Amino acid sequence: MPFDVDARFSAELIAACEQDYQGSRPLLVDAARAFLDQGQQEIRARHRSGLGGRAVVEQVTELNDQLLQTLYGIVSESLSQPNGNFCVLLALGGYGRAQLNPRSDIDLMFYYCSKGRDFAEALAERMLYILWDLNLEVGYSVRSSRDCIDMAEKDITVRTALLDTRYLTGSRECYAEFEQSVLSKIYSWNSKKFLQEKVVEHKRRLGKYGSSVFLLEPNIKEGEGGLRDLQTALWMAQAKYKCRNLRELIIKGMITERQGEEFDRALDYLWRIRNELHYLSKGKNEQLRFDQQEKIAYFLGYQDSKQAPAVEQFMQDYYAHATHVEHISSYLMAKVTGTLDAPPERMVHSSRRPVRRNVGDHFYIHGNELRVERDDLFEEEPALMMRAFRLAQQQGVLISIQVKTLIRENLHRINDRVRRSRIMTGDFMAILRSPHRVVDALRTMHHLRFLNHFIPEFGRLYCKVQHDAYHIYTVDFHSLFALEELIKIWQGEYDKSFGLLSEVANDIEKRELLLLAVLLHDIGKGQGRDHCNKGADMIPTIARRLGLNKEDASRLEFLVRNHLQMAHISQRRDLHDDALIVQFARQMGMSENLRMLFLLTVADIRAVGPDVWSAWKGLLLQELYEKAYDVLERGDFYLESRSERIRNRKRRVVELLKDEYSERAVKDRLKLMSMRYLFAQRSTNIAEHMRLIMDRRDQTLAFKATNEPDANYTELTIITVDIAGLFTMITGVMTAFNINILGAQIYTHNDGLAFDILQVRGHQGRPIVAQEKWQQVCTALEAVIEGRMLVEDLVHERQQAKALPTPPRPRMPSRIEIDNEVSKDYSVLDIYTHDKVGLLYTISKTLRDMDLYIGVSKISTKVDQAADTFYVRDIFGQKITGPERIAELRQQLLNAIDSSDE
Repeated sequence: MPFDVDARFSAELIAACEQDYQGSRPLLVDAARAFLDQGQQEIRARHRSGLGGRAVVEQVTELNDQLLQTLYGIVSESLSQPNGNFCVLLALGGYGRAQLNPRSDIDLMFYYCSKGRDFAEALAERMLYILWDLNLEVGYSVRSSRDCIDMAEKDITVRTALLDTRYLTGSRECYAEFEQSVLSKIYSWNSKKFLQEKVVEHKRRLGKYGSSVFLLEPNIKEGEGGLRDLQTALWMAQAKYKCRNLRELIIKGMITERQGEEFDRALDYLWRIRNELHYLSKGKNEQLRFDQQEKIAYFLGYQDSKQAPAVEQFMQDYYAHATHVEHISSYLMAKVTGTLDAPPERMVHSSRRPVRRNVGDHFYIHGNELRVERDDLFEEEPALMMRAFRLAQQQGVLISIQVKTLIRENLHRINDRVRRSRIMTGDFMAILRSPHRVVDALRTMHHLRFLNHFIPEFGRLYCKVQHDAYHIYTVDFHSLFALEELIKIWQGEYDKSFGLLSEVANDIEKRELLLLAVLLHDIGKGQGRDHCNKGADMIPTIARRLGLNKEDASRLEFLVRNHLQMAHISQRRDLHDDALIVQFARQMGMSENLRMLFLLTVADIRAVGPDVWSAWKGLLLQELYEKAYDVLERGDFYLESRSERIRNRKRRVVELLKDEYSERAVKDRLKLMSMRYLFAQRSTNIAEHMRLIMDRRDQTLAFKATNEPDANYTELTIITVDIAGLFTMITGVMTAFNINILGAQIYTHNDGLAFDILQVRGHQGRPIVAQEKWQQVCTALEAVIEGRMLVEDLVHERQQAKALPTPPRPRMPSRIEIDNEVSKDYSVLDIYTHDKVGLLYTISKTLRDMDLYIGVSKISTKVDQAADTFYVRDIFGQKITGPERIAELRQQLLNAIDSSDE
């Protein structure tokens, strides 16, 4: 729709600019700013009132067109130079496509012909200074036909931009020359090289911005399933078929009307979201960040429900749309290149004709693709869709676009009878049993939405979002990544960093059953709280459908129901509590359950996101696995064997230290050590700790920092006299030096010697190797323990220098659970909250102020969410049991945690 240009650019202003441009320029800028501001406000109001994405884009484009056309007319008249008829103003890129969003760049070319160069440069200078004064992001060039051709030959980006050229204003004769000498020449060039370069550019872009539709903070412009996918496909089609736009592609029969409508709908959907994203952002921004996702969800009309918050519903729909965008873009790109699904290196034509090879009934291989003989095959025998995936896996070939399209068109034929058929279930289980390309087969099933129809329970996870910072992928894609992690374990990829994995994996009897458990472990999500049990309750139905025997069905249900148990116990419970280990081992029932659950847990954690897995978590899982396995193998002899192990451990320590200290001194010190400590530490560790104790003498503190080669953390050993609030002092000093505590083992020997072992990392998530920093930490801790410095003052002083701002993240309310059943001697506090510098200090200080003693501390952090556990008792050595005392403890902790955010 036209905007009121005349109301702002009066005849008097135009005349004044012609007579005295420099003197009238401020008035011209003010008029342009007023015109632009009013137009932008009107468009934004219409957008907020429900105007569609395409309509807003068209109006933003029209507003800028009118502004530039008006300025061009005024400025060109103000120039006294001749040759004004030898220049034309052209729009390029997104602006050339008439697809401007509110904060899009405006790309312009001042094209001149014949003698128009001086005029074009003078015109460009005057116009650009006005546009910059208006704070517009403008890209520009001043070029002749020779310039355009030279640049287009050297730079694919320039050639691409020229494909989207649009006339704005200026000499029509000059534009006709541009079309004849530039555009027609570019369209006449051989498109093969251009297409190859576009494919490479496409892959490079996805490598930078995210090669998965399902990233939780997607880039709506450059990421997979975004606007650039559609544009790249259209650029390639334009170059191949010599078309200027989507409509011409339809007219020439290169795409159907239906496909054209799909492109239009996809653009409209993405534009509506991008328009709101631009209005919400202060500067240029194409990434849907967490805080903006919530606002956009409410803007689009989504509402919170019992099943999912509004933002998760919105993002689930977004990913479904993005998947469709990726599909229709890839289809067009494959059609244009003439290679369909062939990899880029196959784009070069070979002199050899691909050989046709029959594989089973109804299928054949042509080149590197699996095809079907009849297009109505899946209409008559829908179960054979699974056979296509099985044959492609067996033969190591790709499924052709022909077969993919037929599968998509026949998904509705997969009913319960087809799902239960022997062909479907038999081929599916055979795919899982295969030692090769299991992940490829399942990814293709997922991409075509076949998996959703074959296992409807899994289909409920399709594009399902978990709105937090540490789940990098949607639930369905997370499950596929977990499956891929399991395959990597069998392939020995983690042998050097975690040798136990391959050892356990090679003992698994039915690999296909474990793969199925990994695929289905999260199917209860989206059904409300307690997704483990809700998912496990679905397994009997799925198992009957797949034809599993009773034993396999029972094990599959067990794994889904308990898939969080090992992570929870290893990270949040005292692994030196014999009763806990025995109880967990009995819950496992048999060694095969334990082996499978161990591998499932590792794969699950590794697939959550890059910052979630750590070597420390691996060590905790290994400790729990080995102790539970020992119980299952030894049965009633487990406790007896542990006593014998302690005696052997003591003898080994005496042997290790015999040349350094007297045997009597070592034995006397061993008698003072707690049984919990002796159970937990290996002989070599105890010997090393003994050296620290013996060499400490009258010093306040013994302190040692060790960096293990394969562990991504530093281990601190701190030995001193146990005093009230010691752990608070230690955590406070760590906070002051911006050191993140991953784990803490707290021991007190029988003579009152405190012995704390901490696993820590620097604020950048890496071990701290600088010894001078550790010397500063040791000096500060010594001063605090001796009372020469208050830990509160040290923390306050160090935190005055504010940390760099972090991007907004979804935040859940802090939650505290108090359990008096899990431990015989302690009350167990589970604290769930947003992670921040000094959190552990805040918690330990609060517990100290309430006269509570910390016996065990387990720290677990997932990116920005902390889940910390403390085993505590009061000054009389008793649990916290009174309802009023429990309520007071919970409230004091919540108050302290929340106030530390302010």
